[in-house]
Amino acid sequence: MKTLLTLISLVLILEGIPYMVFPEFMRDWLRQLSESEPDKLRSMGLTALAAGLMLCWFAQRSGLFE
Repeated sequence: MKTLLTLISLVLILEGIPYMVFPEFMRDWLRQLSESEPDKLRSMGLTALAAGLMLCWFAQRSGLFE
């Protein structure tokens, strides 16, 4: 449970940094994102999901983090 809470905390920190450092850019980017086609958003989500799964798989299978 401690690892899960740490992971969620790190995600929130990484998500918050761009909004703190570049608020105007993020507002414009979110506006563009909200006007995007659903298929484009779906493909972006699938790409992010696949990248996350590959990183998790690599972290679990490799000996780099032992």
